[in-house]
Amino acid sequence: MRAADLEVRDVSWAPPKMADLVLHTTSFSLAAGRVLGVVGPNGAGKSSLLRLLYRFQQPTTGQVLVGGQDVWAMPARVAAQKIAAVLQEQASAFGLSVSEIVHLGRTPHRSGFARSGAQDAQIVERVLHQLDLNSLAHRDFGTLSGGERQRVMVARALAQDPEVLILDEPTNHLDVRHQLEIVSLIRNLGLTIVVSLHDLNMAAGVCDDVLVLKHGRVQGFGPPERLLTDALVSDTFHVEAQRELLAVSGTSHFSFSLPI
Repeated sequence: MRAADLEVRDVSWAPPKMADLVLHTTSFSLAAGRVLGVVGPNGAGKSSLLRLLYRFQQPTTGQVLVGGQDVWAMPARVAAQKIAAVLQEQASAFGLSVSEIVHLGRTPHRSGFARSGAQDAQIVERVLHQLDLNSLAHRDFGTLSGGERQRVMVARALAQDPEVLILDEPTNHLDVRHQLEIVSLIRNLGLTIVVSLHDLNMAAGVCDDVLVLKHGRVQGFGPPERLLTDALVSDTFHVEAQRELLAVSGTSHFSFSLPI
C-alpha cells in the first residue's frame, strides 16, 4: 500500500445550469497516511465534496490534487489507479463471488480486455487476507451480511492499490459490531483516507483531522480534540452538545440534548 498527500484548493460545486452553490469554496491539505473525517448535518455537502474527490463530479471551481497532480487533468483510468471509493449504495453483484468482486478492483490497471495476471491474483489474495475474507472468497456476494458486504467493498477498493481512499458513510445501516469492524479497518489501513461520518464520537476516535460542514460551508478544519468544541458542535448540529472526559479511557465523549 502507498499513500499520497491530498490537497483541495478552492473547490466549489453547483449542479449544472444552476447558480446556487451546493458546496462553497473549500480548501484543505491532508498529509499522506492521515485520516480525515468529514462531518456535518444532513444536507451539509459531505457527499458532494466526496464526489469531487473521487472524480464523479467536476468542481465548479478549484482543484483536487493527489501527490501534487490534478486528478481532473489526468485520464480517468489513471485517476482510478490513485483514488478508490466505497459508497453507501452497493450495486447488485449479479451472482458474483466475493473473490470476483474484489478482482474488479484491478480493472483500472488492465489495458483493454486483458485478462487478470499473476500480479493481480497476488494483490487480490493479499487483500482478502488483510480483511479476513479468505473463508468467504467463494461465497455469493448476495448471501453476505451487511458488515461482510462492506468489508468486501473495502477490499475491492484496496485491490485498486490506491493512494487515497474515500469512504462515504461506511458505517451507515450497520449494527454496533459491524461498525466496530469497519472502524478497526480504517485505523489500520495506512492509506490517506477521507471518510464521511454521522457519529461525532466515532470521528473523534478514528480521525487525525476533521472537516466540519454546514449548509455547504466549512465551519472548521483541524484535529478533533482541538476543533470539536461544545460551541461549534452545538451551532453546527442545532443541539446542546457537551464534551466529557472519560476517566477510564482518558478519551472524550460528546453527549447531546435538544435546545430548550
